[in-house]
Amino acid sequence: MAGEIPDLEALERTGTGKGAARQARRDGMVPGIVFGGDKEPLPINIPFNKLFTMLKKGRFKSTLFNLKVEGQEDVRVICRDVQRHIVKDLPTHVDFLRLRRTTKINLFINVDVTGEDVSPGLKKGGVLTLVRPEVELVVTASDIPESITVDVSELEIGDNATISNVKLPAGSKPTIDRDFVIAQISAPSGLASQSDDDEEVAADEVPTTEMDPPNGEQADD
Repeated sequence: MAGEIPDLEALERTGTGKGAARQARRDGMVPGIVFGGDKEPLPINIPFNKLFTMLKKGRFKSTLFNLKVEGQEDVRVICRDVQRHIVKDLPTHVDFLRLRRTTKINLFINVDVTGEDVSPGLKKGGVLTLVRPEVELVVTASDIPESITVDVSELEIGDNATISNVKLPAGSKPTIDRDFVIAQISAPSGLASQSDDDEEVAADEVPTTEMDPPNGEQADD
């Protein structure tokens, strides 16, 4: 289970309709609604500054939140829509979906690396590149992994670790159907440059098609 689901604090909005929404914006709030989960929709207000900061961090619509509203039970939600001002591009309304334990959602999960201390490629001076520090998975709301682990203990220089090499949590699957690279071990830049130089030298050493005669003798006309 993910260890750090961020809290999202909000206030219950007493009024509904356009008038209440306009008043919320004048008070420095962004109106929103929480729906789903076999419960009545809950109108809420979120402080503009807090919401704007979260939006700037990115992936707001693929982040699971623990919604805290005074007088209500905490509930896990995920954003389904952010409406913005057509000119200023600032948030004017936000919709959240309540999640059941069995709900399937798309989330970006952190990637951890293991086996670096014994990897033969790294022992030879190879460089590890984590191509995807996060992987988007379809997961169950009740069983969200904190991270997935990619093992590089057997990788040589030039080898890749793909999503098919990763043991995913039960009930999880990648949103991308094809097998894709998560981590790779490449040759150090110095070794790569030396390889390029060797290729150039080898090209220079290829004999020409016309050979000079031995002992400086002139070739017959």
